[in-house]
Amino acid sequence: MIRHAISNLNGWLAILAIVLSSSAGDVLLSRGMKQIGDVGELRRKRGLSFVLSRILRSRYFLIGVACMAISFYSLLFGLSWNDVSLIGPAAASLTFVANAFAAKIFLHERVDRRRWAAALFVAAGVVLMGL
Repeated sequence: MIRHAISNLNGWLAILAIVLSSSAGDVLLSRGMKQIGDVGELRRKRGLSFVLSRILRSRYFLIGVACMAISFYSLLFGLSWNDVSLIGPAAASLTFVANAFAAKIFLHERVDRRRWAAALFVAAGVVLMGL
C-alpha cells in the first residue's frame, strides 16, 4: 500500500517536472528562434555556418534545449515509477495547458477562447485520469 502511494507520488512529481521543464523549453526555444529570425532566409543569404553560429550563440535557445532534455529524462523517470497510460497522457495534456498560460504570460501571444476552452477540457480529463 505505501509502496503504491510512493510510486504514485513519484509519478505525479515526474509529471510536474515534465510539464514545467517542457513548457519552459518551448517558451525559451520560441523566444530564441524569434530573435534568430527566419532560418531559411538566413541560410540562403549567409550560409549554414552563419545560421549555426547564431543558434549556438543564442542563450534562450541553449537553455531551452537544456529544459527539453530535463523534460525527457523526467519522462524516463516517470515511466520507471508508474504506468505509461498515466504518465504519457497526463504529461502531454498538462503541457498543453501550461503552454497556453506561458504563451499568454511570457510571449504575449493572443490565446483565444477556443484554446482556453480546450485547455479546460484537457485539465478536466487529467483530473478524471487521476481518480
